Amino acid sequence: MGEHSQLALESGSRVGVIGGGPAGSFFSYFLLQMAQRVGIDLQVDIYESRDFSIPGPAGCNMCAGVISESLVQTLSVEGIILPPAVVQRGIDSYVMHTEAENATIHTPLDEMRIATVYRGRGPRGIQEVKGKSFDGHLLELALDMGANLVRCRVKEITWNAGRPQVEAKEGEPQVYDLLVGAIGVNSPSLALFENLGIRYRRPKVRNTFITELSLGSEAVNNKLGSSMHVFLLNLDGLDFAAFIPKGDYVTMCLIGDIDRKLIDSFLEHEAVEASLPEVKAATSDACHCSPKASLGDALNPFADRVVLIGDCGVARLNKDGIGSAYRTAKAAATTAIFEGISSDDFRKHYWPVCRSISHDNRFGTLVFAIVNVMKKMQFLTSGVLRMAKKEQTKQGKQRRMSMVLWDVFTGSANYRDVFLRTLHPAFLSSFMWQASIGALLAKSGNR
Repeated sequence: MGEHSQLALESGSRVGVIGGGPAGSFFSYFLLQMAQRVGIDLQVDIYESRDFSIPGPAGCNMCAGVISESLVQTLSVEGIILPPAVVQRGIDSYVMHTEAENATIHTPLDEMRIATVYRGRGPRGIQEVKGKSFDGHLLELALDMGANLVRCRVKEITWNAGRPQVEAKEGEPQVYDLLVGAIGVNSPSLALFENLGIRYRRPKVRNTFITELSLGSEAVNNKLGSSMHVFLLNLDGLDFAAFIPKGDYVTMCLIGDIDRKLIDSFLEHEAVEASLPEVKAATSDACHCSPKASLGDALNPFADRVVLIGDCGVARLNKDGIGSAYRTAKAAATTAIFEGISSDDFRKHYWPVCRSISHDNRFGTLVFAIVNVMKKMQFLTSGVLRMAKKEQTKQGKQRRMSMVLWDVFTGSANYRDVFLRTLHPAFLSSFMWQASIGALLAKSGNR
């Protein structure tokens, strides 16, 4: 334990974690694991009102549920193995659709895959529950490590003699030595932290639209197979759109300035209808939600005896929210066990991890701005597809465009690395050549 810290956890200390999603479960798991290693006996209470074993909204965490192989491998090193029942489908390629054409792009490297999961137990109205909830699995790991589950909502957070006090809808108020916020940007409970007097302010957000389309496993296999379908369409306000296969269902995910008009424009687009003709009819009675997505980082996500992690602290732009939850949760747990629980401790040892994600988001903003420009110019998108198609016969790192696209759309690498790779002379020369060909073909009326 760092001797400089005046606030520290010790045997008998009590820790409250509000939120039992990935961030809260990761934090609890790592905190208790580290505490055991150093001989500290802690009590950890996880407040989570949702039941991840129930299909539909009661167990849903409002997320597209895509996990990069890099995160799967990182978790396995930590001893967190995703059983086959959790993974709905393994993705080894994606199909990129533009205004005029599409291209199938296979994983650039054999070890690169992505997994699709359900954050809950499946959508509302599911006829046969197959597999297991990802969030439920992580919560079980935390409980197996020794955490306690408090199955009710928190209605108030106050201070009691300098310690945070949690009042749930049931039971007596509980005082903790450390309180952790792991509730995501969609939870009304964030207001409880904003009113706690620590100057915390939630991240800015944007709209998304997620719906689960019931098509049956045969149709999913025939139409999408083991590919994620990504759409780069010139629709104002649409930053990202994808179809993600999951067992009998397809998850449709839209990110941007989403409203009903934009959703209809997407569903009626000829590229969408060509790839999945059933999509518009399937959305009429589908389980859907419109969660907010974090645009970056919060203000002051820590104080003495308080720290906020996951989406309500900082998250990667448009991608890999589960990876951000893992990184921030482990950093906060490591700080609490080995450094202390004061504001200074979190600033010195937790905040640098948040700051690295925040700085990388600046490159992400630039990457998506470039993508939005390209969507408006058909010869540029044609150049992207032509370059990617030609690379499919090449091996490994020779697939420069394919690796860039794969990492942008799956979150397998940080945005800074992706952006710097696009500045490589071999990448630029190949892209400019293919874009020039695309411009000439467009001028002559051919593709």
